[in-house]
Amino acid sequence: MTTLGVFPPKPHALRELFGTDKVVIGVVHLPALPGSPHYTGTPLADIRTFAVEEARAYLDSGCHGVVVENHWDIPFPKPGEHGYETAAAMGVVTAAVRDATDGGVGVSVLSNAAECAIASAWSGGGGFVRVNQWANAYVANEGIIEGQAAAATRYRSRIGAGPVKVFADVHVKHGAHAIVADRTLAEQTEDAEFFDADVLIATGSRTGDAAAVDEVAGIKDHTSLPVVIGSGITANNIGELLPACDGVIVASSVKDNGRWWGRVDPAKVRELTAAAERAGAVLP
Repeated sequence: MTTLGVFPPKPHALRELFGTDKVVIGVVHLPALPGSPHYTGTPLADIRTFAVEEARAYLDSGCHGVVVENHWDIPFPKPGEHGYETAAAMGVVTAAVRDATDGGVGVSVLSNAAECAIASAWSGGGGFVRVNQWANAYVANEGIIEGQAAAATRYRSRIGAGPVKVFADVHVKHGAHAIVADRTLAEQTEDAEFFDADVLIATGSRTGDAAAVDEVAGIKDHTSLPVVIGSGITANNIGELLPACDGVIVASSVKDNGRWWGRVDPAKVRELTAAAERAGAVLP
């Protein structure tokens, strides 16, 4: 019997990328990159060194992988408005992290620049990208942000980057959801999976805010994909939250100043990963 028109089951992306079902992923918040308003001429070699140091602080302290993110390129342009210099710099930095570490490496280009992130990940050896708005649309600081799935999946196919997985936020933070207010959490979850995401992300309302357990459960109940929590994870709450999901993405709580723009504190990372291990994660 032909299988045409039948959606094949997706492989478990976390197992493919990290070799385990419960993951802890750190975020490397890069200094301002060339072309952004806060860039002051820092040599890219120094930015590469910074990124490798931050990545090692996560990975040597028990994390399974990292996401390389251009968080200091604020204010963020909308998708399609990023210059070639952003993709080039992100690709070079991702390659440096990939070459210097053993963990899984992903890319996030803000705001919601899925194609730029895929180009950076594919050229730099990254295995996945994070895309905040994959399906539907919402109102953000940058204006109206539309889902990137259609354009990004075609771009990924066109450049031969099929192995790059997509981690897609559901009910994305930093947004007013008036555009999709008539779409329930369950429907938004199903939308993201239907539009070919590989991993779904539950978040709080903004960077550093934790997702509620009932929101995580609401996503898990309506998808066959792995679900990770993308903000607000601390050593104190990971014991409650990790059993409800398939992994976490962490940054602010393990920085030396408790904010995203601080430096990664290995002692804080070790405290968090030890708590994750007690909650069922198998550390690398």
